[in-house]
Amino acid sequence: MATADERNTRTIHTAACLIIGDEVLGGKTVDTNSAYMAKWCFNLGMNLKRVEVIEDNEEEIMEAVKRMSDRYDFVVTSGGIGPTRESSHDDITYQSIAKAFGLKLILHEEAYQKMKKLTKPRKDEPNFSWDVESPQKTARLRMVRLPIDESRDLSKQALFPQDDLWVPVSVVNGNVHILPGVPRLFQALLEGLKPFIVDRLVDPEGKGIIRVIISTPKAESSVASYLTELAEKVAPKGVKVGSYPRWGKKNNSVTLVGRDREYLESLVPEVLAAVDGKRIATESEDDEPAPLS
Repeated sequence: MATADERNTRTIHTAACLIIGDEVLGGKTVDTNSAYMAKWCFNLGMNLKRVEVIEDNEEEIMEAVKRMSDRYDFVVTSGGIGPTRESSHDDITYQSIAKAFGLKLILHEEAYQKMKKLTKPRKDEPNFSWDVESPQKTARLRMVRLPIDESRDLSKQALFPQDDLWVPVSVVNGNVHILPGVPRLFQALLEGLKPFIVDRLVDPEGKGIIRVIISTPKAESSVASYLTELAEKVAPKGVKVGSYPRWGKKNNSVTLVGRDREYLESLVPEVLAAVDGKRIATESEDDEPAPLS
C-alpha cells in the first residue's frame, strides 16, 4: 500500500473523476465537468480510466474515494463542497473524505485569510462581519475546514491554483483532489493544477495523446473485421483503434489514438485505403445527412 507522499510524487499514468451530487442523478443539473476533465487529461497525456456519478451520501463517497485513490494515480472529485451553497445540508464532501481516510477537518488559515480578502459582500447579508460569530460565518468556515493529515507537509495538502480565487484544492491521501462542482470554478482550478503536476506527467513537455480521425462512407459492420486485425497489430505500440457510427449522418468515423506521432502517421495511408476514407480534423467536419430510405 503506497503512502500519501508516494502517491503525491509518482508518475501520473491514470486518472479518475468522481462527480458527487443528487442534482446530477436527478436530472436537475447536467454534468459538464467530467467531459471537461476528459479533454484536459487527453491533452496532458493522462489516461482517464473511470468516471463515476454518485449521490450526496457519506458511505458512497467514502467507498468511492478510497477505491479510486488506491487504483488511480490522479483523482478529482467534483461537487458537494458548497462554494455557492454555504449552508446546504448536502455539501458533505469534505467531511466524508476526511472520514474515509481517518483525518480531522481543520481550519486552513491561509484559505481563511484568502476568503476574507477576496469574498465580496452579499446584498442579502448587509450586516455580516468576519469579527462577529453568526450562522453565516459558521457556514462559510465550513468551506475552509479541510481534511488535514497533521503528520504531513501542509503545503502539499491545499493548493491555490488561481491567485484571484480563495477556493483551495484540497489534496487528500496524496492523489485525491477535491474541487467544487460549479463548472466555472471547476474548470479554472483544474487548469491551474497543471503547473503543480507537470513534472509528474508521462510526457512533461505536454505533448499529450494524439488522435487521428478518419471519415468513412462504409458501414461499421463492413470494416469491423479489418479494424479488429488492425487493433491487434498496433496494440503492442500503444495505439487504440476506434469505430464510431454517426447516426443520421452519411459517414462514420474511425480513430487512431496513441502517443507516437510518427508511427500513427505511418498507419494513415493503409487505413484510408482500407476504409475508403479521408482524414478530417474534427468528427463533425464531414457530416452530411444520411439519405432517406
